[in-house]
Amino acid sequence: MTALYQAHALGLIRLAVVMLGDRAAAEDVVQEAFCGLYRRWHSLSDPGKALSYVRSSVINGCRTALRRRKRPARLAGDPPGESAEASALIGEEHRQVLTAIRRLPARQREVLVLRFYLDLDEGQIAASMRISRGTVKSTTSRALAALGRMLGEQS
Repeated sequence: MTALYQAHALGLIRLAVVMLGDRAAAEDVVQEAFCGLYRRWHSLSDPGKALSYVRSSVINGCRTALRRRKRPARLAGDPPGESAEASALIGEEHRQVLTAIRRLPARQREVLVLRFYLDLDEGQIAASMRISRGTVKSTTSRALAALGRMLGEQS
């Protein structure tokens, strides 16, 4: 369990930050996912699938957090409370891409984040999101087209 956390927690936090736009909320979601895994560790049929389980838990936790928000996520600019150091490290182009990703529908955003931020293949994405590989392919295609349109409008 400790090795799994050390190896994958940071990547899962990054995934959740892209999904939620809020580092503190992302850390909470990832922590809760690992706590859930710990509570259910003895009942896992295949401990080799623990990463897939915790990744699915993070995605579901992000969905829940987004549903619970009373107001929509900020669509422009940086999240409030971002440090000056963090702002300086993230280039303007990177910020524009993240803003555009946050404007995508939830499923499209999830597919892109899993594919390009966590570098998962179609099968892993399908398992994490509990959708078919064909749905992963079509959703990725639509998401990339929408992202291209959004970024083209900003140019």
